[in-house]
Amino acid sequence: MAAGNKPIVVVGSINIDLVSTTARLPKEGETIEGTGFQIHPGGKGANQAVAAARLGYPVAMIGRLGDDTFGNDLRANLEREGVDASAVATTPGSSGVANILVAANGENCIVITAGANALVTTADIDANIDLIRSAGIVLTQLEIPIATVEHLAEVCKREGVPLVLDPAPAATLSPALLSSVEWFTPNETEAAFFVEHNGTTEPNETAQTLLNKNIRNVVLKMGPRGVFLASTDGLRDQVPSFPVQAVDTTAAGDAFNGAFATAMMLGKSARDSALFAAAAAALSVTRAGAQPSMPSRSEVEELLARSTSSN
Repeated sequence: MAAGNKPIVVVGSINIDLVSTTARLPKEGETIEGTGFQIHPGGKGANQAVAAARLGYPVAMIGRLGDDTFGNDLRANLEREGVDASAVATTPGSSGVANILVAANGENCIVITAGANALVTTADIDANIDLIRSAGIVLTQLEIPIATVEHLAEVCKREGVPLVLDPAPAATLSPALLSSVEWFTPNETEAAFFVEHNGTTEPNETAQTLLNKNIRNVVLKMGPRGVFLASTDGLRDQVPSFPVQAVDTTAAGDAFNGAFATAMMLGKSARDSALFAAAAAALSVTRAGAQPSMPSRSEVEELLARSTSSN
């Protein structure tokens, strides 16, 4: 493996997803019957960590869990998936919780309570500086405080560790943060937020607008339209998607980011890493759930081989 088998380190959120299904969403003040209920481990940070671990790459996570039952279950799940959770702290109170209501027609409403995720601070970054220094790549998202992400970016820049930022949920970010990121990986909705328009543009135009913000490398995730890569050194490349029958698109972007970082650590080029990640994301949408849908490396390689042989 490349980079001396340095681990991927994920700094981010860990949630429990409480999912109720109904025939339709209730009106204000209305009580209706549910048709099903499931509990899943979630959180964009944990999803990306599990994605990389499922692909067989060493991964460690920095984050916080509550001292509740959910926290115990979420820690056990990370460890069961092969994620090093020794840098995940426990804090008094609730773990992060997402209450998700899904109607039969696919409409949903979601209430996220940050819980312990809101308590991931700059002190957590400093307390785990040796782990960050040891990383080949660091992944982060925006479900922890922005100040913590900004400090992480400063540390990664100072220590020479590439930082991959998944800017979700989209939020205003400082120029200093954007300039410290090695790879910026929005989907089209998030990209529209950062280029300050609500319509759609050609991928090259969107990517160039992002690069003009002093971002070095952009991975624009476009779902069925594939992936567009752009960088300040002149890279412009579109990677196609893999045609699959989608069952549940939850966490497809997280599957992509975990796989992209894994492929980069395996020494693949940016294009080949994006292709590998697109295959992982495609496989993830053929299965229900977030973390349960993450594929193995052999499954990704098999899909890539099938695609190559059919072309």
